Amino acid sequence: MKVWAIAAQKGGVGKTTTAVSLAGALVSQGARVLMVDLDPHGSMTGYFGYDSNTVEPSIHAIFEAATQQLTHPLNTLVLRMSVRNLTLIPSSTALVTLERRHGQRQGMGLVLKRALMGIAAQYDFCVLDCPPTLGVLVVNALVAADLLVVPVQTDPLSAQAVDRMLHTVHMIERSRKIPLPYLAVPTMFDRRTRASVDTLTALRARPDLNLWSGVIPVDTLFREASRVGQPLTLFQPQARGSQAYLNLASELMQEQTMRTEECVS
Repeated sequence: MKVWAIAAQKGGVGKTTTAVSLAGALVSQGARVLMVDLDPHGSMTGYFGYDSNTVEPSIHAIFEAATQQLTHPLNTLVLRMSVRNLTLIPSSTALVTLERRHGQRQGMGLVLKRALMGIAAQYDFCVLDCPPTLGVLVVNALVAADLLVVPVQTDPLSAQAVDRMLHTVHMIERSRKIPLPYLAVPTMFDRRTRASVDTLTALRARPDLNLWSGVIPVDTLFREASRVGQPLTLFQPQARGSQAYLNLASELMQEQTMRTEECVS
């Protein structure tokens, strides 16, 4: 099972849309996909019609068990979606207290990685939707991840947040002792606005940034897909936004295949 973490140290950049759309794109290619909502705000959970204030059980269970030196099997937390091969482990607002209560406890950064190992044979991909602030939940995601996708809204303020994310990546790499491959993805691009065009130009001029060559365009159909609780990549695969995410998923899968083959050889 390959684990993709979707993270950005800024809200409102299309993080959940990216996570859900990539999950749908992977399913459209025949993959078995598990989505995990690690954000206490529960945007991914809400996308599929669940309330993070009341849904039980949730991803919080594995962290609560870890504080008692117990293991909670992930397969007991999985919710089946209406789409075949697409499943979800929901978030809980209880996660908001995790950092304050247990963030400094030894071993808390490895809880998710260890839990995912127990169900790795059941899925081809796991897509993690992360909170926008650095803490124990993001650390868990990045430690577990084979790949990090960083949505960057084509807006000057969002572009500035990339540096914070890159700093976090370098910190995690030192802890993991192995590289964490990442790809920054320009989102909400509107070629009609000067701000979008100028921001994209500035991002592409950065030699230190591994930036996707494509863009995710503004598309009102993302809202419609959210209303019906389906990834746009499955709901309307011919939409502009769908085509962009389908292309992104295809490129990411090809790159990971090549990376795996290089490691084997």
